[in-house]
Amino acid sequence: MELRDTIGKVTLDYSKYPGEDLYCDGDIEDTMLDIAKNYSKVEYPRIIEEQASWPVLYHFSKGRENIVDWLPMDKNTKVLEIGSGCGAITGALARKAGEVTCVDLSKKRSLINAYRNQDCDNVTIRVGNFADIEPELDTDYDYCLLIGVFEYGQSYIGGETPYEDFLRIIRKHTAVNGRIVIAIENKYGLKYFAGCKEDHLGSYFKGLEGYVPQDGVKTFSKNGLNRLFKSCNEKNVRFFYPYPDYKFMTSLYSDERLPLKGELYNNDRNFDRDRIKLFDEKKTFDGILEDGYFDIYSNSYLVILGDDVQTEYVRYSNDRADEYKICTEILNIHGEKIVKKRALSEVGIDHIRRMRDNCDLLTDAYKDTELNICPAKVVDEGRAIIFPFIEGKTLAELMDECLNRGDNEGFEELFKEYLKRIGSAKDVPVADYDMIFSNILIKDKIWTVIDYEWVQKKKVPVKELAFRALYCFILEDEGRTILNYDSIVKSLGITVDEEQGYREQEALFQKDVTGKYKSMGELRDLIGGEILSLDDSLSRNRELADKLRIRIYLDHGAGFNEEDAYYLNETYDDAGHIKVTVEFPANTKRVRIDPCEDYALTFIESIVFNDRLLDIKDNKRLYINGKKLKDAALGGVTAVFFNNDPNIVIEVSDLVRSTGNKLEAYLDTCLIHEEMIENLSANLKRMIRL
Repeated sequence: MELRDTIGKVTLDYSKYPGEDLYCDGDIEDTMLDIAKNYSKVEYPRIIEEQASWPVLYHFSKGRENIVDWLPMDKNTKVLEIGSGCGAITGALARKAGEVTCVDLSKKRSLINAYRNQDCDNVTIRVGNFADIEPELDTDYDYCLLIGVFEYGQSYIGGETPYEDFLRIIRKHTAVNGRIVIAIENKYGLKYFAGCKEDHLGSYFKGLEGYVPQDGVKTFSKNGLNRLFKSCNEKNVRFFYPYPDYKFMTSLYSDERLPLKGELYNNDRNFDRDRIKLFDEKKTFDGILEDGYFDIYSNSYLVILGDDVQTEYVRYSNDRADEYKICTEILNIHGEKIVKKRALSEVGIDHIRRMRDNCDLLTDAYKDTELNICPAKVVDEGRAIIFPFIEGKTLAELMDECLNRGDNEGFEELFKEYLKRIGSAKDVPVADYDMIFSNILIKDKIWTVIDYEWVQKKKVPVKELAFRALYCFILEDEGRTILNYDSIVKSLGITVDEEQGYREQEALFQKDVTGKYKSMGELRDLIGGEILSLDDSLSRNRELADKLRIRIYLDHGAGFNEEDAYYLNETYDDAGHIKVTVEFPANTKRVRIDPCEDYALTFIESIVFNDRLLDIKDNKRLYINGKKLKDAALGGVTAVFFNNDPNIVIEVSDLVRSTGNKLEAYLDTCLIHEEMIENLSANLKRMIRL
């Protein structure tokens, strides 16, 4: 095998490759390699929807780049990406930095990375075990990135202190003023308490209960990470809180800019596994925020070790058409805060520039009124726009405070003031269609519009703007439905036909903004796992337990009857196998076992009567009210029950003793949905012994 190869402009170094991939996700990696080879990046959103596959979404979604897109880099920046995988973030690093070195154990994943980023002439991929490659790595990287990698320290490094050793090794390759960036799940993330499975091991509460070395993976709490950093003498540590998590981050919070109550509502992100929903995470997060514990229960952490950055907050608007995708940041530059919005694509630059025009239009329209328009300035050659950071609370926050304390009059006063102020503009053909409550900041009775992306150059009735603000306000939080919505709409003088028209217009507006592809929420509905509420889960378990109860009937010569029937308890072992033990008097003629109370497949491994192994294939000895499959290699008998009252009848009249009669049966039962029965019946006819 050649020690070096090139795909497009990307260099692959195989000098430390062991000759085979030591881990693989199966055939899906061949599918992903085909995608990377034969499709351009602009086609990825369509392919993600067509494939409806978690691995394809995870590895090819542009949303994966958010976790590094905001990091300050330029063409003089040198980056080391450890565990680069299929290149989900490599492309973003290559666009921003001058040189990117990737390290990954898998050749196939590295090929996927190379093909999808083949136009990048600043990427080198080192393929092989990190421990073998590490001694040859440079020692002056400005960034060493461990995105979803640090938790595998045991596997990467081994030994008694693998995570400390991993960090010390990485520090050797970091420049004097360089940064180590770690993105990792929080073992105490709220989603795990709420019923999401542990991301790596796929079991409930694994991180909460504690990992063992055999797991090969370990996540940490904030305190756990801090203890680890301290032991490695890392003095400059900055925590950030990606939300919903670091994989598909839409918002990045910090201790300087924590979430506001009501912001954390996007919690159903179980794309790859089913989950139970034990409680409402949004409401719980609101309480956690109120009590100051968000840093403890954040689902993920992003930690920067080394020189600090100016960022305090980031929000990505990725679920939009390309021309509207933007990133909003709060930056602290030498003690002065600014808000910056930048385009996430070339086609989005015009949208940024229009915001500056919108500022002028609205400033003129509301001149000499009680509604201020936040000033704006275009920077970065028109790719971004900056605003002064304004302290205060949003109108939405103040309204929520009124609702939470039952102050309906206070809410109405704020709403009336809102109507008065937005209606005070000059009679000019311009309107801010996005004059929603969360876009108005209030401090000391000064009302300031802080966002004006969607300005229309036409006169829009105040009642229409107010309807949209109210409509969005209620949609954002189901707790706001306590409002008398119909009464408010009626007070605005909105007719039924107008309301319907406004709703249809809003749907068209949202479709224009989001474009032709599905949002992450829609993708979750398309490919995500099932979400079970606690009540649903308990109900299902109770229903399943009831159906799987085993009932015993004894025939003493007068046939089977309810008086001589009873349920067995504790018949299932830890592996789910069934052992039935029945003791009965000497006058028993037949024993009936009902293995469940639903349509089912039952494998009868063996039946022992008074220490004698019975011939379960003898139809005179054993009768079932279903169908027996042909002899199986397993040696037992498989019965298919095409009814919801299955039973197995065993003739014992010729075998009973005067005392001490005991029957033991070993079974496995699998329930079948009723709608599958006819299809199963048709496909099994040739296998059924009539």
